[in-house]
Amino acid sequence: MEERKTVDRRTRKTKRAIRHAFAKLLSEKDINDITIRDIADLADINRKTFYNYYSGIYQVVDEIENEIVLTFESVLGEVDLKRDLNNPYRIFERLTAIINTDLDFYGHLLSMRRNVSLVSKIVTMLKNKTKEALLSQIELDDTTADIVLGYAITGMIAAFQQWFNSDPRQSIEEISRTISILLFHGLSGILTTGEINRIAVKS
Repeated sequence: MEERKTVDRRTRKTKRAIRHAFAKLLSEKDINDITIRDIADLADINRKTFYNYYSGIYQVVDEIENEIVLTFESVLGEVDLKRDLNNPYRIFERLTAIINTDLDFYGHLLSMRRNVSLVSKIVTMLKNKTKEALLSQIELDDTTADIVLGYAITGMIAAFQQWFNSDPRQSIEEISRTISILLFHGLSGILTTGEINRIAVKS
């Protein structure tokens, strides 16, 4: 049993190194220009080790996409709109905690500038999952839901991208709080004196 735990731990560590290397490369070059050798060198493994876990680059992409969607689903599963509309930062606390567990990984993913199609695919998947959760709790027509979620998801990702690329940074808790106010209360929420502090106290 102990030997199996050791193997599992080694597997998780190696796959994490591969995903980190790939995410970093995605932030620097087009996906079509990334080679297995690039990933292996950056992850400090050999090509054979890479192939022990993945058949190719696009299997890494699929795993990253699935991981992001599952993570987002776990956040959505805890959302109660009737409860959380009064304290929207509650929704972002869980998301912030997840990003905090691996800032480098998410930072590289959100820094992607060349791989627009991959970002668009991830955004579309997140919109679809959020739409399912939203319509299960409130009555809203499809057109309105698409407009709301297009604004919310795209805006949220853009805000996190800017945060990761800024120097010096606010804390991720501060940027998450600002995003939550903007999405649920609009610009007037940001401009209202004491709004951020009020929500910070309630959270």
